[in-house]
Amino acid sequence: MDWSFLNYVLPLLLAALVSFFSTPLIILLLKKWRVIDDPTRHKHPKVTHTYPVPRGGGLPIFLGLLSSLFFLPLDKHLRGILLGATVALLVGLLDDKFEEKIHPYIRWISNLVAAGLVVAAGIGIAFINNPFGGLIHLDSPQICFSFLGGSHCIWLLADLLAILWIAWTMNFIGWSGGVEGQLPGIVVVAALTIAGLSLRFSADITQWPVIVLALIVAGSYLGFLPWNFYPQKIMPGYGGKTLAGFMLAVLSILSTAKIATLMLVLAIPLIDATYLVVKRLASGKAPFWGSREHLHHRLLSIGWGKRRIALFYWLLTAILGFLALNLNSQQKFYTMFMLIIAFLAGTLWLHYLSTSLRPRGQNNGSKI
Repeated sequence: MDWSFLNYVLPLLLAALVSFFSTPLIILLLKKWRVIDDPTRHKHPKVTHTYPVPRGGGLPIFLGLLSSLFFLPLDKHLRGILLGATVALLVGLLDDKFEEKIHPYIRWISNLVAAGLVVAAGIGIAFINNPFGGLIHLDSPQICFSFLGGSHCIWLLADLLAILWIAWTMNFIGWSGGVEGQLPGIVVVAALTIAGLSLRFSADITQWPVIVLALIVAGSYLGFLPWNFYPQKIMPGYGGKTLAGFMLAVLSILSTAKIATLMLVLAIPLIDATYLVVKRLASGKAPFWGSREHLHHRLLSIGWGKRRIALFYWLLTAILGFLALNLNSQQKFYTMFMLIIAFLAGTLWLHYLSTSLRPRGQNNGSKI
């Protein structure tokens, strides 16, 4: 077997094995620590499970990510990524322990901190592709200064966009984890897509670590998936969800700033989250409070099972991943526009179905 092929397979396999075999041990610890989501006590419109389930799935996933230390040089970029991931995990575990009682805006600030650590390590968005040709450069204006005997520069637009992109991705990915198996399956497909994209530029040695890291992310969530698939034994928790968005956003920046590719692959969660934020703001509500209005909730309301919804999300993500690898920037732009129209039309149709299928004598989920 070609050694270069093993270099790609081994990171994915090790991350998957670490995540898979550590999860049952973590489940026992979470039960001992009483990090349990009990729907009889934690009453919230977005809750879909009906029995107590341990939260804190970010812990075995993070252990899988740590396998990157065996395959990648511990340079300043990897240190910044691991430090940001640690912040996301710790805040997530605290939120899991206290049953999501940490204020959403405090969680948002922690997302910005995690993103800031990555940017401080030198990872930023120097340019984005113009769908109508050329590049849009973001490397100016710059603020340069001397610190600890070295010269440092802050790229205002590049760094600000990177921080906002990472923090926003940490949120909208997390909002698509309401059904068992939904989140890890999406992450596996998205990470493999980024690995495939970077593989096309493998002649550029700077893309080798990106390929390996993307495969490690895919393996970490793949190993966790069997334990989270319906009927779930453990939930990703806030840590597992934010880790997913954090790692995918960072990978999209590292893979030659292919943010548009990730946006297309994750178009359904992205459009769903953006639609709800705009809707909540328009109605005078806080944008980051959870609700039962996401697409997976609407599919549940018309009678879809949880396995079916998870598989539906995986299939859509895989199709969009295939398109993202084969379309140019302009085609991605038009595809995204059509997806927005299709999503809005589908939302109206699902709302009509859920209303028409509601049993007589039932109003807003309560019997009269």
